Amino acid sequence: MGLISYTTKKSKGVIDCLCCTKSANEENAAKAEESRRKQKPPSDENKKKTWRKRKWKRWWRKKQQQQKKANHLASLVSTMSFRSDSGKHRKAVEEILCIGSDNIAAHVYTFRELAAATQNFNSENLLGEGGFGRVYKGELKDTNEIVAVKQLDRNGFQGNREFLVEVLMLSLLHHPNLVKLLGYCADGDQRILVYEYMPLGSLEDHLLDVSADAKPLEWHTRMKIAAGAAKGLQYLHETANPPVIYRDFKASNILIDEDYNAKLSDFGLAKIGPVGDKNHVSTRVMGTYGYCAPEYALTGQLTKMSDVYSFGVVFLEMVTGRRAIDTTKPTPEQHLVHWAEPLFKDKSKFVAMADPFLEGKYPMKGLYQALAVAAMCLQEEASIRPLISDVVVALEHLADPKNDDIDRAEQSAPISSSEVAQETAGEGNKEVLDSTSDQESYSFSSREKELNELDVV
Repeated sequence: MGLISYTTKKSKGVIDCLCCTKSANEENAAKAEESRRKQKPPSDENKKKTWRKRKWKRWWRKKQQQQKKANHLASLVSTMSFRSDSGKHRKAVEEILCIGSDNIAAHVYTFRELAAATQNFNSENLLGEGGFGRVYKGELKDTNEIVAVKQLDRNGFQGNREFLVEVLMLSLLHHPNLVKLLGYCADGDQRILVYEYMPLGSLEDHLLDVSADAKPLEWHTRMKIAAGAAKGLQYLHETANPPVIYRDFKASNILIDEDYNAKLSDFGLAKIGPVGDKNHVSTRVMGTYGYCAPEYALTGQLTKMSDVYSFGVVFLEMVTGRRAIDTTKPTPEQHLVHWAEPLFKDKSKFVAMADPFLEGKYPMKGLYQALAVAAMCLQEEASIRPLISDVVVALEHLADPKNDDIDRAEQSAPISSSEVAQETAGEGNKEVLDSTSDQESYSFSSREKELNELDVV
């Protein structure tokens, strides 16, 4: 048995026998000599030319590999074919690349890999279907990881646009409240996106499409989901540089994990926001009817406050359990915002606005505060809507059950006669303020005709 020696290689403890160590050293020396011999040009002139040519090819091949690895975006854009408006698409790419050109963690999958993962896109694995394509549940064979596979519609340039924008956006933007893009496939005319799998599906599944045997979302769970979604918007508006306008905020685009953490998905309509002295970007109106801000629907001028309005619509859906547009209801109740407009002015109607599935299990003060947040987000005048960061602060307070106990303690605390007098006087002043501010604070758009002309996607 050979002698044992302890040697250290780059701070790693390795145990070798002395004879093996000696042979390994000789082998390393031989490799080093061979490497030096290859680097040194031969003396013969013809061999020297061949040597230089091979060296140049090796260098060029290595450089191409490095460039491809460093920036998959450039590779994707240069190889992807567009049916029309390629100039517009490339301009959009240039805008998005302003966010950064960091290395992309997204993996490039082959169509064969994703077909195997979804059992050839079997309908039994179908999770959902949208305007741009279908989403399947899949299992990657190499890693056994469960993923969501979104196969975009191959007809029309819209699918191409959504694919490109989504790959670019989610490759450059990373936040706990944004869905994680694992990779993509662009084989031939296939446009496929691979995301982390969200086991609880979308907010719409638990709020608006609740099955008879499903348990409705509790109050604090709704507030937690709303706060998470708002944090996702906050990252896009205030942390991303340049800012990003989501432009398609709705319940079906908010995904939920096993702990009811919300993540924004579907960035196909996202747009780089205004920079410098500009306060808006002008673009073709796209979105979903019922969620679109009135000023954007009418003028095409997109701002971060357009997202705040859309958030207000979804948050109102979460509080009331009603859809933004529901044609099954009586005509006055079909448009959620228009139905809520007169009710916002009368506090005594707030309880009637709450989702019946909550069965009254919510803090009364929390309900009032939630509806106040929704009303502020839904201001017709974009400039007086709150920043999404302020909305996040309010929702984090509402999502914490501990604050309910504090509110109850404040309400049940004894009040002195002087405090009662001050409160009575204050109520009188508050009524005057409310009467003068109702028209300004709670005036909503009633332009049904213009909104009906919205280019729905």
